[in-house]
Amino acid sequence: MWHGHGFWWDGMIFGGLVMLLFWGGLIALIFWGVRSLMSRDVHRVDTSARSLSAREILDQRYARGEINRDEYETIKEDLAG
Repeated sequence: MWHGHGFWWDGMIFGGLVMLLFWGGLIALIFWGVRSLMSRDVHRVDTSARSLSAREILDQRYARGEINRDEYETIKEDLAG
């Protein structure tokens, strides 16, 4: 009458853990994919029309917030002279 009762609970626990790992992995994979696509767009430099000068690249980096004002001024002075 009680044959297999313990095995049923073991299967439920194991199955639940496998399902949790599967869905957690799938969600993590989707999150990683979206994040990598978004970070790729942030670091893209638009050079489609022509080659950019060093000053134009510097201006773009400052506008995107990649460098602060002090770094911008220092690099601008280095480029000028």
